[in-house]
Amino acid sequence: MDADTVMGTELRGLRQRRPDIAGTVLAGTDGLLISSDLPSTDATHLAALAAASFGLAHRVADTVRHGEFRESVVCTTAGCVVTYPAGRSALLTLVTVSAPGNLESLHEEAHAVARRAGSFLDVRGGGIGATSIPDAHAPLATRTPMATLPAQLRRSSRPTWRRPPI
Repeated sequence: MDADTVMGTELRGLRQRRPDIAGTVLAGTDGLLISSDLPSTDATHLAALAAASFGLAHRVADTVRHGEFRESVVCTTAGCVVTYPAGRSALLTLVTVSAPGNLESLHEEAHAVARRAGSFLDVRGGGIGATSIPDAHAPLATRTPMATLPAQLRRSSRPTWRRPPI
């Protein structure tokens, strides 16, 4: 079973129960699109924006130390865009077409779907192209992209740029 099948079965049921959901996007925390039922251009952009929003919200939650990130909500005059973590390396984003009337019931159902989709993706491993969320308190060398490069590709310790004379 692949991500599109999981997306189809899980989200089809959610959308049948919640007709106010206009579209869904499943993306990696790195912003890469995994699956969607939105137009492809919108889905690609929304996946990237959801990852950026998640990164910021995750950092805010960590800074205030009030527990783990649960969801990010953007409300507009025409509806809401809600992003939920789905496992260690994915995000589920829902686009609703109505005002935020009863977000609490939406959150309950969407969290359950995100949990199931996330556990499926976590079991499948790294095949989705996403990276897991780094520990905010880990040493900087282990939570930056440079730490993952092979030693021969990292820059040498000799500086290549010099400050111009004043």
